Amino acid sequence: MILVDQALLEKERLGQPIRVGLIGAGYMGRGLAIQIIHSYKNGMRLSAIYNRTESKAHQAYTQAGVENFSRVDTQQSLEHAINQSNYAVCSDPLAICRAENIDVIVEATGEVEFGAAVVTEAIKNGKHVVLMNAELDALCGPLLHHRAKQAGVVVTNVDGDQPGVTMNLFRWVKQLGYEPRLAGNIKGLQDRYRNPETQQGFADQHKQGVKMITSFADGTKISMETAVLANATGFGVDTRGMHGPRCDHVTQAIEQFSEAQLEKGSVDYILGAEPGPGVFIIGYNENPVLQQYADYLKMGKGPYYSFYVPYHLPHLETPNSIARAALYSDATTKPLGGPVVQVMAASKTDLKAGTVLDGIGGFHAYGMAENNAIFKQENCVPMSLLEGCTLKHDVPKDTVLTYDHVDAPGGLLASELFNEQSALFD
Repeated sequence: MILVDQALLEKERLGQPIRVGLIGAGYMGRGLAIQIIHSYKNGMRLSAIYNRTESKAHQAYTQAGVENFSRVDTQQSLEHAINQSNYAVCSDPLAICRAENIDVIVEATGEVEFGAAVVTEAIKNGKHVVLMNAELDALCGPLLHHRAKQAGVVVTNVDGDQPGVTMNLFRWVKQLGYEPRLAGNIKGLQDRYRNPETQQGFADQHKQGVKMITSFADGTKISMETAVLANATGFGVDTRGMHGPRCDHVTQAIEQFSEAQLEKGSVDYILGAEPGPGVFIIGYNENPVLQQYADYLKMGKGPYYSFYVPYHLPHLETPNSIARAALYSDATTKPLGGPVVQVMAASKTDLKAGTVLDGIGGFHAYGMAENNAIFKQENCVPMSLLEGCTLKHDVPKDTVLTYDHVDAPGGLLASELFNEQSALFD
């Protein structure tokens, strides 16, 4: 972003760089570390990294060309290292959240329960939070935003991932004078019955975790991202799980959705379209003079128009969200209020009583986007809270799992946050 780069140069000139703490040095976290250290040398510092397997935090720095980092265990030793302009690998993630000289926390684990603890601690200590964790954001993003607002900080999803790229486009389309009517994703594959066994080869090829790759393939991830986008736009889903029509190019998307769906506004996706894996907005303008200009500009006859971004670049663009939060308190994505869409869980196969469910990206269930009112009415188990639940009785394939079907584990912070969110926005 043009405004951001100049502001970062000024932060560097003043000797006041944005100091970032990264929680999670997996595939995307390591990419982000390289991006900040190599491409954001002015105005931003990756001051500290935590990862459960500490060697990956070391790897994140060394792959970025940093050899002289400190290993610290306490908030005091971390703050001292940062004050000395040193990089630090910290064994305690909450110490990073509490450190007085950290400005922004990036939560990049994709873990729901762990992420909940990190984000709530960061907010409590007055840190902006950038979420590379749609699984947590889809579950309780509205509550986290509510808490952040009270604390005077920002919680946001990221530039570069689909919700953030779509929301940037959504805001731009509105600024052009076109009313967004559908916000969508361009998806290459959707097969609800994919599992870690079918996806292992692809995961190994791309050096990613198999559960994450499975969640992409079985539709859970797009459902999580769609819920985040729905909460930020106010658009619901037109049908459970969305329509996801197939077409050859994103410019054909207008023809794939009904007039009724476009009139009310919704979130959805298209399958197999070029240019993937991008995002799109269908905008509306009924002004006949502006339609003539649009036709001249090769945008089509109207009144519906396709706007799209042909790619999303998660770790490359994430620093923009860090800067926007720290410099302008501007969230790339933030809920308008309470939850609009939730992600329910449905069984991938026939399951037996006593099965302890394995959650996101596993063998047992896939996630589907559903409007919040229906989700609550049916007492559905959120996909983000499914792991560790035990089935009370047999269920057939494609059963939407409710709290009548399962015994849920107790004592989870993520469950407490979800329940607090439900009570707050009832």
